[in-house]
Amino acid sequence: MTAERMWQAFAAKAGLPKGISFEAWAFGGDPDKLAMLAKTGVKTGTSSAFPLYGLEGEPLPEAGEYSVVLDSKGDAVCVIRTTKVYLAAFSEVGAGHAYKEGEGDRSLSYWRAVHEDFFRREMAEAGLVFDGSMLVACEEFEVVYC
Repeated sequence: MTAERMWQAFAAKAGLPKGISFEAWAFGGDPDKLAMLAKTGVKTGTSSAFPLYGLEGEPLPEAGEYSVVLDSKGDAVCVIRTTKVYLAAFSEVGAGHAYKEGEGDRSLSYWRAVHEDFFRREMAEAGLVFDGSMLVACEEFEVVYC
């Protein structure tokens, strides 16, 4: 199903007024696995490298916004609503957020290892350097439609 069709089905079921916007995107790293973790409610958080928002001219997500989560083929998996967004230095992201990301054993040590590698690659591709003081955009969400 396309993102637009899933959004229309959700908006109609939820009785949303016309004109409410949404974003459609896939999780980085392993989009299929992460989308399924979100769909099943295991994954209720995500994070991204804050410096890339300014570089790409993208605004930070905001609480109350909707997104259609896509798989690696661009097919819609679920609709989520952002419930909380905050910035933290990479070295200050806590165990609670790591658990909400739902990956691996859900520990902070697993989160740091996987995300340091991911953020290093992303930052290098943009010509930037990762370090532990880099700000991370931490986002929490709930699945509202599948």
